[in-house]
Amino acid sequence: MYAIVEIKGQQFKAEEGKFLYVHHLGEDLKEGDAVAFDKVLLIEADGDVKVGAPAVEGAKVNCEVLVPLVKGEKVIVFKKKRRKGYRRKNGHRQQFTKVMVKSIEK
Repeated sequence: MYAIVEIKGQQFKAEEGKFLYVHHLGEDLKEGDAVAFDKVLLIEADGDVKVGAPAVEGAKVNCEVLVPLVKGEKVIVFKKKRRKGYRRKNGHRQQFTKVMVKSIEK
């Protein structure tokens, strides 16, 4: 059984017992907190597929926060214009929240 769920504008495939790295959910979350996502776009269970228009009515994905703040790998942004002496180096690390899918409600 799996579900396609939209979290902060991105779609994820959620299966029970699997981990998801989603965009940072907020400063007020702590390790062990429960989070529910109700914008479920598709549910598949034993070959039976329910597709929402746009979301499946009454469906919910329940998750537990494992690590509230995880930093992704560093991304380097380098800009240059040849023969002009223009060089800019910038970088950032995206912030994620690691959650574990506990259950999928139909």
